Amino acid sequence: MSNSEEPSQVVDARVAASVREALGAEPCLEADAASIVLAFEAGALVMEGVVADVSAKKLALEIAAAVPEVSGIVDRLRTRPAREMEDDEIRRLVVDAMLQEPAFGDLAIRERVGARCDAVREPPATRAGAIEVAVTDGVVHLDGQVPGLDYKRLAGLLAWWVPGSRDVINGMAVDPEEEDNEGAIADAVRTALEKDPFVDAGQIRIDVVDAGVTLHGYVRSPEERDMAEFDGWCIFAVDRVVNRIEVAG
Repeated sequence: MSNSEEPSQVVDARVAASVREALGAEPCLEADAASIVLAFEAGALVMEGVVADVSAKKLALEIAAAVPEVSGIVDRLRTRPAREMEDDEIRRLVVDAMLQEPAFGDLAIRERVGARCDAVREPPATRAGAIEVAVTDGVVHLDGQVPGLDYKRLAGLLAWWVPGSRDVINGMAVDPEEEDNEGAIADAVRTALEKDPFVDAGQIRIDVVDAGVTLHGYVRSPEERDMAEFDGWCIFAVDRVVNRIEVAG
């Protein structure tokens, strides 16, 4: 029987086994691979479970996508929050971060609770765009429309920085449409590092190839090194971060 004639359940089981093997072979996922549940819906691989953080989530998705027979992925992976919070508290903190960000000064900020969408800030006579924030079971949903990919990436970063966030689903449209590139990703990572009060970005260099980011340079402590890597993983469209930062002294 050829592969095309095999029952779909047999094919799914074989593909799931290949994905499971690939996940288990990644040292960075040693603590998380076993917690990821694999299934199939309409031919797409469903990945569900709780992993340590955004780096584990994105790395698991990238590894699964690299398995040749995986044609699509439904992402239901969630991260363990740095601090347990109720949805209302997470939403309030995300909205506050958007309001305090100078780059978003001309944008409308709205919060959605169920079917209700309330304006928190509605600038008069502006068409710059709008960010809508909703939170369900710790998952931050960002919708609306912004005038550039840099706005979309910055909003996603601010949402990930809220310690109760378990995932960020960034569905904001960019108008006018903008083609992504390595320079734009590097600029976004640079912005993240410069805005992070716990990171001294002055001695960090950023290289980007495709959707992979490599960080070089020096910082003052292992914690600062880890935070710089975390910032890179939080950027929309970054699939991998290689941390080559050294701790000075």
